[in-house]
Amino acid sequence: MFNAQRPNLDDLPTNRQLIRATLVAAISASALLVAVILPSEYGVDPTGAGRALGLTQVGEIKVQLAEETAQNAAADAVAAQAPALAKVEQAAGGSVQPVAAPPKVPLASEADGRTDTTRLTLAPGEGAEVKFKASKGARVVFNWSVEGGHVNYDTHADAPGISYHGYGKGRASTGEQGDLVAAFDGSHGWFWRNRSGAPVTIMLRTEGAYSEIKRVV
Repeated sequence: MFNAQRPNLDDLPTNRQLIRATLVAAISASALLVAVILPSEYGVDPTGAGRALGLTQVGEIKVQLAEETAQNAAADAVAAQAPALAKVEQAAGGSVQPVAAPPKVPLASEADGRTDTTRLTLAPGEGAEVKFKASKGARVVFNWSVEGGHVNYDTHADAPGISYHGYGKGRASTGEQGDLVAAFDGSHGWFWRNRSGAPVTIMLRTEGAYSEIKRVV
């Protein structure tokens, strides 16, 4: 039979010691929450210690990334529902015979092609959007680079009845190049957000069959 030795009552903590230890733990946890967790996770810095330690900036980036992810998810959902809504509207309207559209005459700039250089300077956390107008199938060669840091980007398009069409996106990029072929008649381009801790300069070069290019955001 196993017999455990009973502890000496003098060795056990008193109620006062237990209460004191509980209070110390609660105060430490509260200080950790206010000084570290809130700034680093939510960008909330009531004491100012988080910004001094560089934690508030981390929390602000996390919050902005979460907002961008939610916006992108909403845009993708709308784009996914567009074909289904078009089918429902066609079914409600009955059988419709297609009518041949008149041949489209391209603009002079679209037929001949053009070359542009666009320069942008973004502060930390600032975003910008540049788009060009092009017809379906138009090919545009692009090359953009970042000086002074890196950016998150989203290459996309829109048109009447099409709120969002994605070509590609990325994070912490210092530049991209390639060909963009217009999926439909509309506006096509890039959205950048500076995720560096300092101002950055974006240099965009485009060449191809489009009618105009400008910053829209």
